[in-house]
Amino acid sequence: MSTTTTQATMPQQEAGLMRRYLKMLWADKFAFCAALFLILIILCAIFGPMLLEGVAAKQNLRARNAAPFTFDRGFLYILGGDALGRPLLARIVVAAQNTMAVSAGAVAGSMIIGSTLGLIAGYRGRWHSEVIMRLADVIMSFPSLLLAVTVLYVLEPSIGNLILVLAITRIPIYLRTTRAEVMEVRQRMFVQAAQVMGASNLRIVVRHILPVVLPTLLTVATLDFAFVMLAESALSFLGIGIQPPEITWGLMVSQGRQYLTTAWWLAFWPGLAIILTTMSLNLLSSWMRIALNPTQRWRLEIGSKSNG
Repeated sequence: MSTTTTQATMPQQEAGLMRRYLKMLWADKFAFCAALFLILIILCAIFGPMLLEGVAAKQNLRARNAAPFTFDRGFLYILGGDALGRPLLARIVVAAQNTMAVSAGAVAGSMIIGSTLGLIAGYRGRWHSEVIMRLADVIMSFPSLLLAVTVLYVLEPSIGNLILVLAITRIPIYLRTTRAEVMEVRQRMFVQAAQVMGASNLRIVVRHILPVVLPTLLTVATLDFAFVMLAESALSFLGIGIQPPEITWGLMVSQGRQYLTTAWWLAFWPGLAIILTTMSLNLLSSWMRIALNPTQRWRLEIGSKSNG
């Protein structure tokens, strides 16, 4: 009977926790608007190519470098047309998928690898930590953008290679953060109690240490997502990122730079999409840093009660 009651109350507790976080998000209006914008970008990345890929690739030389905010060619030309007459709005929506895929793939890969190595280095100590930290020092000794440029000149520029290179360059961030957090958490009483009760090292790390470290990693990942997206845009701008006919926001900026004096909107709108997305990620990261910290969460909870 008690087991059934416990199972029934778990969804209610999760729903209550979700409402609590939504109220805290509503208390920070900038973070709320940033979350809405990021949801819009995610929807564009998921459904944009299915709906607009044909329109984004269709050339119309009569609309070559068409000015923005002219409605005679339809709503899709509200942001203007590119050098081949393709609607910029449709291309920005379609390009969101590759831009988000590269950034998300690189962040997920670097976070998984880096946090795993950090957990080992922080909990095991001794020579494990030395070997892993020297590996991080080797990666950090190369400037990340320079390393990406060098590797992508050797390898074929593709989505997979771009994700791989960017993920490798970001591993030390998560490794060092995780190791520092684990070395502090492993000294706490609940970890020592689990050790005394005979719990295995794997169970202690996964069940007791990782949940404490995870909020910090998620906050770092949100900030790192913006950095990786800017790095991908820079590589595409240099011509060694995603190659046509694939498209990203950075590649659109690169293609529009030669028309800056005659058709500024070709580079402006995809550049604005990059700026707004990175700004939204930074605002949401600041909110997460407070919302996931029990000692600072009261600021948002007071704000949500006053707004309510």
